[in-house]
Amino acid sequence: MEYTTSKEGTDLIRSFEGCRLTSYQDVAGIWTIGYGHTGNVRSGMSITQEQADSFLQSDLKKSERCINRCVTVPLTQNMFDALVSFTYNVGTGALQRSTLLRKLNRGDTAGAAEEFDRWIHAGKKVFPGLVRRRREEKELFLKKLP
Repeated sequence: MEYTTSKEGTDLIRSFEGCRLTSYQDVAGIWTIGYGHTGNVRSGMSITQEQADSFLQSDLKKSERCINRCVTVPLTQNMFDALVSFTYNVGTGALQRSTLLRKLNRGDTAGAAEEFDRWIHAGKKVFPGLVRRRREEKELFLKKLP
């Protein structure tokens, strides 16, 4: 089954990424624009809201493809949305190499959920925004559907 991100998942990403229509360097020094988009961004760049929305959709698709390809166990929509938010933030390569993915694919859902807590650093420093994001992703990951 091919999963796609729900409105709740997209809203979570939007809330944590925020939207900036002019380029800036993130906490790791990476040039960023829109909702955390980093591809081909340079100093002094500006985009429209429509471009920011388009970048968000294409970046979401990249995260979704990675999760749909790499996760070998069934997921709930909440689990998928949490994984998309996580992957959108840390990148597809980081997810693929993560203990979180290995535990999840072994069927250790609780162990996988605990791994969210480890991804709170940028440049070897703990960032309160990442602590909040991972807490919300973990809660969503473990949340039962109604």
